[in-house]
Amino acid sequence: MEYTSLENTPHYKECAALTSELGYVLVELREVPQHKAVHVLVVISAKDASSQIGVNDCAKIHRALLPRLEVLLETDNIYMEVTSPGMERNIKNAAEFALFLGREVRVWDKTVTDWVGGKIVSSDSESVSLECGGNEIKKIMFTDIAKAKFIHL
Repeated sequence: MEYTSLENTPHYKECAALTSELGYVLVELREVPQHKAVHVLVVISAKDASSQIGVNDCAKIHRALLPRLEVLLETDNIYMEVTSPGMERNIKNAAEFALFLGREVRVWDKTVTDWVGGKIVSSDSESVSLECGGNEIKKIMFTDIAKAKFIHL
C-alpha cells in the first residue's frame, strides 16, 4: 500500500483546517474538472472513533466548505458531494490510518497471506500498529499491505 501525504493533495490543508474547526476530520478531498465545472468529493469522519457521521454533519461541512472552495478554485460552478467514510471503507492511502486511530480495521498482510484485524493504535509514514486481541500489538509495514478496510461491528 502506498503512503501519500495528505498535505500533497491540492487545497487539503485549507479545507482540513476549516473541517477541524467544526469538529470533524477531512479524510479525502478530490477535485475533478468536468467541462466548465468542478466536481468535488469530500469524505469526513468524526474526531471520536465511536461517533458516527450523519446527513446533518455532511450538510454542515458542505455549507462551510463550498464558499472556501469557490475562492480557492476561482469558480462558483462547483458540484460538491460530502459523505462519511462508510461502515466498510476501503482504505485507499496509507496516510488515512493516522486519521482513524481507535477504529477497527483489517489488512491483507502479504507476509502471512491472510487478513490481520485489530484496532489502530498508531501510524507513521512507513507502518501501522494494530492491537490484535488482548495486549498484542502488531506492527505492519505499508509495503506488506495489499489492501485494508474497516471492520463493520
